Amino acid sequence: MEIPDLLMLGLIGILGFACQILAWWVKIPAILFLLLTGIVLGPVTGLFNPDALFGDFLFSFISLCVAVILFEGSLTLKRTELKEIGSTVRNMVTYGAVINATITTIAAHYIASLSWSISALFGAIMVVTGPTVIMPILQSVRPNLMISRTLRWEGIIIDPFGALFAVLIFEWIVAQQTGSDWLHVLVVFGQTVFIGALFGVLAGYCLGLLLRHHLIPKYLHNFAALAFVTGAFSLSNTLMHESGLLTVTIMGIWLVNMRGVNTKDILSFKESLTIMFVSALFIILSARVDLDTLYGMGWGAVGVFLVVQFVSRPVKVFVSTIGSKFTYKERAFLSWVGPRGIVAAAVSVVFAIKLEELNMENAELLVPLAFSVIIGTVLLQGLTARPLAKLLGVESPATKDVLVIGANPVSIVIAEALNNIGVKTLLCDSHWEDISAARMKGLKTYFGNPVSDHAEMNLELNGFNTMLGLSRHSATNNTTALRFREDFGVKNVFTLPSEEDLNSHKKHLVSDAYKGHTLFGANITYTKLNSFINQNGLVKNTQLSDTYQFEHWMKDNDNDRVIPLFVLDKKGRIHWFTSEHKPTPESGWKVFSLSIQDID
Repeated sequence: MEIPDLLMLGLIGILGFACQILAWWVKIPAILFLLLTGIVLGPVTGLFNPDALFGDFLFSFISLCVAVILFEGSLTLKRTELKEIGSTVRNMVTYGAVINATITTIAAHYIASLSWSISALFGAIMVVTGPTVIMPILQSVRPNLMISRTLRWEGIIIDPFGALFAVLIFEWIVAQQTGSDWLHVLVVFGQTVFIGALFGVLAGYCLGLLLRHHLIPKYLHNFAALAFVTGAFSLSNTLMHESGLLTVTIMGIWLVNMRGVNTKDILSFKESLTIMFVSALFIILSARVDLDTLYGMGWGAVGVFLVVQFVSRPVKVFVSTIGSKFTYKERAFLSWVGPRGIVAAAVSVVFAIKLEELNMENAELLVPLAFSVIIGTVLLQGLTARPLAKLLGVESPATKDVLVIGANPVSIVIAEALNNIGVKTLLCDSHWEDISAARMKGLKTYFGNPVSDHAEMNLELNGFNTMLGLSRHSATNNTTALRFREDFGVKNVFTLPSEEDLNSHKKHLVSDAYKGHTLFGANITYTKLNSFINQNGLVKNTQLSDTYQFEHWMKDNDNDRVIPLFVLDKKGRIHWFTSEHKPTPESGWKVFSLSIQDID
């Protein structure tokens, strides 16, 4: 059965989305379903032939997609994250990568019976992990901050380094075939590094200047970033093969660490593109797998995979983390997680074609052996990473902490109530008197504007998933709501209404699209909450039961001396009362309210 080209392109998009949503439901990395989908569409059923569909454009399309993915990943690499993990990341992408490549080379030669030349190239390619496979696993597993940052930095930096390492080995192979000396190999390698770094710095700096001085209208920011990425990558790669990955990586790191440049909108846009490209690429590349050749390699391919998983990676990690702050359990998890992805697949295909043109022995085995490791590491690590993180105790706790805007009396009372049920809070305020009062109560605070440049660099939000805008000033609440809805999602951002909101015409009100859910009710303002506190108001909690349900509680508290705040369900999840949504508590839940207490 032959599927029309246009329909196949649409089918790739639909199946990619289906894999992503299925992965979200079952909490397993989407790459597992994407790989299986591609294999079923391609070698199993023969419905999809990527080479026939894309023709000569296939590898150019793959390269540009990988460039965008790497650039998006590098936009998350802020140098402030390197304080604790910098030396480990450096070790893992330098001599750690050499250790990894050496062990893998030996395994490929003695287990898979490849020539030393092909084995060395295979070993160089297999040092890469990459954001296309690391990011989905991190999103699913959520290890602690040090592990997450280390894997992310390694995965992004190692991709261009691994590609450059492969270029060095390939040029060495060509030199052997043509009789050239080592000097030529080193010159080509040096040129590749120079061109990649030069274009990366220039592209990042030029785009940064244009953004900093507002020389590009906001609606063109994303287009400009995409144009710069694809343009710089294409030009660099045209001048020196495989230098483009280094270009886009340096470009992204330079841009995100450049002062006065806001990359949030660009990053958000690139994140969406990355999900699309990763979904399409895994389906396309897995559809090209030659299962007959893979089966023909037999236990040799299995043996190489086992060495990569259980020897190369662990040795690399344990040597690279000597003298670091990582515990042995954290090192064990780092040793386990290092799946190979898109870059390994794409680079192996490119070099296999070139080697076959040189009539190199075993060149046709490079791609199936690479895919055996890719499929093996993705399947094994994707299925086991989460239970292993739980077993080792390196999984981050559930994100339930609350960022509170304002350190006023209302904020303090609500933050204390949250702390009492095990929810951590961070109160942000620019008024020292309020911050001092909160600290006297033992609450954690940030003295400063939560949307300042300083907060952007120093406000650590790992573990937070909710924002409460409790400031006296509605403009502050609305501004922070607009800022943190990007991090926490619209459903987890809440703000108080102001007195002006109650008495103003609709045309003077802030649009619902730019503020959070209205806390406690449309008429519950900061002034009203503060008046409750001034009248000896306290936060009380009531346990519901089969005999005392929420309807009974409502009847008993149907007066102007009680304001429902939130409910706590049996799983420890908080449900806030808002003007848009009223929780429906069940038996076993707790109702928290602000109540005016009678003074004896």
